[in-house]
Amino acid sequence: MADDRTPITGPIPISINLTPTAVILDMHALTALVVGDVLDLLLDPADTTAWDQLHDLADTTAAPAPEGRLPYEELVAALAERSSSRVPLYGHRARELAERLLRASGPRPVPAQQDRRTA
Repeated sequence: MADDRTPITGPIPISINLTPTAVILDMHALTALVVGDVLDLLLDPADTTAWDQLHDLADTTAAPAPEGRLPYEELVAALAERSSSRVPLYGHRARELAERLLRASGPRPVPAQQDRRTA
């Protein structure tokens, strides 16, 4: 099996990092894809709704929002709906990720606390 520091390859590489108390999945490529989706939505010349909502939020002189959802929440919902959220894993990559997560989430020694009296 690959070194635990080697990303799980695929369209969206996944790196697994460990801290003493957590397993951290790093999906930088997914973040870049989401940012691209958001920019595509904001810069779509055929539908400027998101762009208009963004400018309305930035307008500090605008009237208060009507009852219901706030303009910020509406824009967040529109951007989240448009943004990528799925990470495809093909072939044995899903099993490789599962095995590495099982190993990473197993018991690990916790570093001993330093005795400040000896310092």
